[in-house]
Amino acid sequence: MTTTRGEFSGNLGFILAAAGSAIGLGNIWRFPYAVGEGGGGAFVLIYLAFVLGIGLPVMLTELAVGRTTGRNPVGALRQLAPNTPWRLVGSLGVVTGFAILAFYSVVAGWMLGYLGKALTGGLSSAVDAESSQLVFESLVENPWMGLLLAGIFIALTVFVVRRGISGGIERITTILMPVLLLLLVVLAVRSLFLPNAGAGLAYLFKPDFAAVNFTVVMQALGQALFSLSLGMGAMITYGSYVQRTQNLWKAGISVAMFDTFIAILAGLVIFPALFYANADPSGGPGLVFVVLPTIFNSMPAGSIVAILFFVLMTIAALTSTIALLEVVVAYFVDEKGWTRGMASMVIGAACFVLAVPSALSTGAVSWLGTGGLFQWDFLSLNNNIWGNYSLSIGAILICIFAGWQWGIPKLVESLSEGRDGGFPLPAPTMLGFLVKVICPIAVLIALFFIILTGNYF
Repeated sequence: MTTTRGEFSGNLGFILAAAGSAIGLGNIWRFPYAVGEGGGGAFVLIYLAFVLGIGLPVMLTELAVGRTTGRNPVGALRQLAPNTPWRLVGSLGVVTGFAILAFYSVVAGWMLGYLGKALTGGLSSAVDAESSQLVFESLVENPWMGLLLAGIFIALTVFVVRRGISGGIERITTILMPVLLLLLVVLAVRSLFLPNAGAGLAYLFKPDFAAVNFTVVMQALGQALFSLSLGMGAMITYGSYVQRTQNLWKAGISVAMFDTFIAILAGLVIFPALFYANADPSGGPGLVFVVLPTIFNSMPAGSIVAILFFVLMTIAALTSTIALLEVVVAYFVDEKGWTRGMASMVIGAACFVLAVPSALSTGAVSWLGTGGLFQWDFLSLNNNIWGNYSLSIGAILICIFAGWQWGIPKLVESLSEGRDGGFPLPAPTMLGFLVKVICPIAVLIALFFIILTGNYF
């Protein structure tokens, strides 16, 4: 394996890879139940506003930092602010990516396990909530199965990342992302023809502002940050592989639009199915593992739908784990001179070791119980620390860095680079105000909300 960094061969490859990083379980699993708990269409509108006003500026900032330096998060901030502590913000991103990968691979393994059950008829017994709960518990309470599935998922991730940017990440995402989109469209069309699908569409798109409160607003902001993979160095890393001839801000907008479109498509798959079965749309994280299997078993050709759905979920998880591993691998290739092959395998093995406590954690079962979304088991503790606190802190600090240390003129210049003399960035003054003031304040409010209320995203 070579130590050269590589780059994306073109705009499409970058957009699909970056969208693959953003499009994960957060869009297809987390978004629908967040909409359900947030009251439907009003939540969707608030979420879209946060994607445009908060998520997109932060994403563009991270991409610009990466492309300007051509380095990983640590090297990028060291280069832009030498002899300062700002490099520690990059270090936080690398550590966050590694820690999220460790517990995310466990949940991704569950998706792989459910795909296996769908293929072998193992979901046929999930005819009601109680029996479906037992199917889920039989999977996550089996220590060897949990470890095996997490290990398989990490191995798949390592296999892709060690092959490099154009030969591995770009090649696999240009295959998987169109497949993911096709599966979503097929499943959405199937759901739209179910009886009572119109009620599901009304729930998804008709705003009910009476259901909106401060908690719903904060959940929408958290969903926007989480679904775009911000605050953990993934977009800095992917940005570092973008050619300077490419239109970065248009590519970033394309990624955000693709990410949002996938989330809405997931809602079109899930909500008509929920209303077809008279199921509770605010069922929380159990929507995928408990509620949907019972619905699949009640609809015509449901076994085929179940297979397609969990293929979709597995692809979404894999494109995200690839980006998470790449953040850490890029650091060791750039800063430590490791070969990509060695970095991929060593980090993958270390990640599996850290995933073991999460895979063995019985707290995963309590996610679906009456005790609330998060209990203080190892898996949900890690999700709280790295998926809530660390991502929020990382997003705040990268905005402060770009707005007050690096400078908005340099950010705008970086985003305007490209062939034929560059591409003028629209509304640069507005972007600067968002990055310097609005984005860090908004995310800081969300962080305080988490700390004071314990309502995790």
